[in-house]
Amino acid sequence: MADSTMTASSLEVVEALEERVRELELQNAKLVAATKKENALKPFQIELLKLQAYLEKKQTPMIVVFEGRDASGKGGTIRRITRYMNEKRYRVVALGKPTEANRTQWYFQRYVEQFPAGGEMVLFDRSWYNRAIVEPVLGFCTKKQYRDFLRGVVGFEKDIVRQGTVLVKLYFSVDKGTQAERFARRTNDPLRQWKLSEVDVQAQEYWNEFTEMKHRMLERTSSEAAPWLIVRSNSKPKARLNSLKVILNSVDYEDRNPDLDFSTDPAIVIRGRDELARMDEERDRLGRPRG
Repeated sequence: MADSTMTASSLEVVEALEERVRELELQNAKLVAATKKENALKPFQIELLKLQAYLEKKQTPMIVVFEGRDASGKGGTIRRITRYMNEKRYRVVALGKPTEANRTQWYFQRYVEQFPAGGEMVLFDRSWYNRAIVEPVLGFCTKKQYRDFLRGVVGFEKDIVRQGTVLVKLYFSVDKGTQAERFARRTNDPLRQWKLSEVDVQAQEYWNEFTEMKHRMLERTSSEAAPWLIVRSNSKPKARLNSLKVILNSVDYEDRNPDLDFSTDPAIVIRGRDELARMDEERDRLGRPRG
């Protein structure tokens, strides 16, 4: 009887050890895969250093706008873009709620105050386009303020470009199911809970309203001088790599590596007008907005 008990206990120990080995093997496989994806970015991160040097040499200011749904991967992409960049020549700007003083000023004023000097790159983690989608949906601006924004933003951006600033506008697009999964991860992971905001909680509830505002934004605010590019971000690694390429392709800098493929994936990076056509087709087919 004692031998039988010892055998059962030994089997439990062996099974527990085997399960732990499987867990460690899975963790290792994930780590290897993640490392491989990160390494794929490095040649393009090196190119970003060349781009920075060129901007400084020519004293050219550059703005990159990151917009999109919550949990679409904007912040992670910005971190990969800036990971090895010269900290003296770039800034990441993520403005909080406007102050009472801000509310009395020209809407664009607090953003203009953050604009780059010559040779500097500024990356806006959300931008003046808060007024195009989030504010009107959640009632943070009046209908007049929203209409005034749509009337003025194209001319505002044309003037930015005309004065010599490179302006890149990226909209990160994630589907509803993927967004819900990422919100659940934020809720359950103590290291990510700080990311979850009240707006995040409302994002799924107001999915269709945000989609309608996205459609209007693309329709009214994409110009030849400052077009929108949509970045499909269900796959974060693909979104990050293609965003790097978009930024590098926006400037004809020197010493570009001839051995790298700078072409973007047409399934990941889509022109704003093509996204509009897709949304219109979806709306006609399903009778409701998607995207």
